Amino acid sequence: MARAATRSKGRLNRGDGAWAYAFIAVALVVYAMFTAYPVVSAFIISFQQYSPLGSTYVGLDNYASIFHSELFGKAVWNTVIYTILTVPVALILSFGVAIMIMPLKKWLQTTFKAIYYLPAVASGVALSVVWLWIYDPMPAGILNEVIGWFGIENQNWLGSSSTSMFSLVLMSWLSSHGTSIIIYVAALLGIDESYYEAAEIDGASFLQKMWHIVIPCLKPTTLFLLVTGVIGSFQVFQNAYLMTGGGPNHSTTMVGLLIFDTAFKYFEFGTAAAQSLILALIIGIIAFIQFKFLGKDVEY
Repeated sequence: MARAATRSKGRLNRGDGAWAYAFIAVALVVYAMFTAYPVVSAFIISFQQYSPLGSTYVGLDNYASIFHSELFGKAVWNTVIYTILTVPVALILSFGVAIMIMPLKKWLQTTFKAIYYLPAVASGVALSVVWLWIYDPMPAGILNEVIGWFGIENQNWLGSSSTSMFSLVLMSWLSSHGTSIIIYVAALLGIDESYYEAAEIDGASFLQKMWHIVIPCLKPTTLFLLVTGVIGSFQVFQNAYLMTGGGPNHSTTMVGLLIFDTAFKYFEFGTAAAQSLILALIIGIIAFIQFKFLGKDVEY
């Protein structure tokens, strides 16, 4: 009887395993087609002078040309500057808005979360058109009209090397924080009320509660948003492509935009594949450093 029961249980477990693989088969096929295969293809193409009619193996020549390219170095530097200026401010703004939403009634919280999340749903092209209107270099441009009230002359926001990067950064500061706000609100709602009650008994002020309760409890959430924010900013493409095209004088050329231009403007697919792999390596190293030094005492 015991052996029969064991055999029956073994067949049942094998059957469950087969059904489990059947349920995840679709996801595995999609992952293999749209993630694994493109990555492997990019790795192979990066060693070739690629052509649809026949490719030539060139070894490490594509990588050598990248490391000798001043434009690639400038694109990496622009991307780093953009990341440093946008990601920390985005976290601070999202956290501040989430804190202000928390004391409101539930229906008001839902309303404000929907309002702040709306730009994330809207088309990026539509948002860029709105910002192009704001940055119109003519006196009728919204931003030029505003600074005109203070006696400041019109600025060619997107057409000048001195203001083009700031224009993209300002656009990032004032849009697309909805997802981070919702995640922060959810994390704030998950903090045990007993922490606040104990702090009130000890006479803690609002700032003391923030420093000793809220910020430590939100550290995993902040680390998650920091890592994903850095990854997203290093992959930025749409804003630079639609707003400035990388100009003027490559002052807003990001790595993502450079990869696109290399592949579809100059048709150097092997070099573009190598650039994309280098970008992936840079992102991976930065993410590792973030988890190494900021995730030591983080519990998930």
